[in-house]
Amino acid sequence: MIGWSSIFYISVVSASLLLSAMGLWFVAVMPGIDRWNKHFFRDYFIAIMACCLTVVLDFVFYFYHFPKAAVYLVLVLECLFLSVPLVMLTVYLLHCCGEEARASGLLRAELGLWAAYAILLVTSPFIGVFTYVAAENQYYRGPLYALLLLPLAAILLINLAATLRRRARLSRKAFLGFLIPLLLTTVAIFAQMFVDILPLVDIGYVLSALSMYSFALSDQIEQDLHRQREIARQQQEIANQRASIMVLQMRPHFIYNTMTSIYCLCDQDPKLAQRVVMDFTAYLRKNFTAIASAEPIPFASELEHARAYLAVEQAQYEDSLFVEYDTPHTMFRVPPLTLQPIVENAVKHGRDPYAGPFHISVRTRKTDSGSEIIVANDGRGFHLSTDDDGEPHTALKNIRQRLEIMCGGSLTIEPNEGGGTVVTVTIPFRSAE
Repeated sequence: MIGWSSIFYISVVSASLLLSAMGLWFVAVMPGIDRWNKHFFRDYFIAIMACCLTVVLDFVFYFYHFPKAAVYLVLVLECLFLSVPLVMLTVYLLHCCGEEARASGLLRAELGLWAAYAILLVTSPFIGVFTYVAAENQYYRGPLYALLLLPLAAILLINLAATLRRRARLSRKAFLGFLIPLLLTTVAIFAQMFVDILPLVDIGYVLSALSMYSFALSDQIEQDLHRQREIARQQQEIANQRASIMVLQMRPHFIYNTMTSIYCLCDQDPKLAQRVVMDFTAYLRKNFTAIASAEPIPFASELEHARAYLAVEQAQYEDSLFVEYDTPHTMFRVPPLTLQPIVENAVKHGRDPYAGPFHISVRTRKTDSGSEIIVANDGRGFHLSTDDDGEPHTALKNIRQRLEIMCGGSLTIEPNEGGGTVVTVTIPFRSAE
């Protein structure tokens, strides 16, 4: 007949077996953990499952009256499997601290203690002072049972001391991941010397392993996030370098035409020539300042850059280029070289020298989710794949990439009603502020 103690024992062992199976499932399906940790926790949970299965065999042998030798063999295997995770904890501690396990005196000392425990355990049927099995296949403690567990208690105390000694070399999560399971297991082993709570030791092992695995997984996720941030930073640097190259590769004919226009205006309209020189100087200054800027800048500064560029172009094209500004909302930030390359693309690709006047409008507005910049023209438009000389629109691709990386923004290009192109830049509130 099964008593309440047996029901409790079976329930705890079943819970341990279920949690071990869940641990194995987590190790198998959860991404983000390195190969060494995956193999370690797989072996750790297998050792605990083996211990739980031997407990189940122990019950089967007890109720079906197997030979006493078979019962004792199962008991020995159960206790050996129960002790294996203690040594595995040391291996994991050395791994986390970057120490070679094979050359560790700490691990050799614990293996010696474990060997002493195994010898005492194997010889206990012949001695009878540690444990013995009665005629009814019932397991009993001997008068020196506490002595049998002393090697395990020594292993735990050594592990505790080693963990405290290596605290500075462990992250806070890893340190707690070792300390909490060791403290719980140490208390359980010392209590087992006087009270039979062996199934609680099993479930303590499993909960400790799940706790350690969660800490290891958390650290691995943090490392992955750090790598992702590093990749994003590198992508931003590449985007900034592309922007710098774009600045240094200003269209030569734009510079030549501007200088020629200034030369002609010096005789025809000296005041206009002075204004064009100032606008061109402002344009150049903003261009080269953008090289040194790695963070989003106020939109007002970017708008000034675009105004200077368009003012120079208007001076060259006289009455064929008209610009309209409607920018009441300027209290947000954008990556450097966002607006100016857009209006430059509009002039370069949209203006038809054989058609009528060319109009560009620059508008801003505040939306529920952030800020928008809309640059529209009524020109001939352009294909999104290539420009006039067959090269990709690297400027707009570069702007889109820097918007995504630096402020989570976006850039869309659509045909304008009645002809031309509309480019919309969206800056979310979290970066606009």
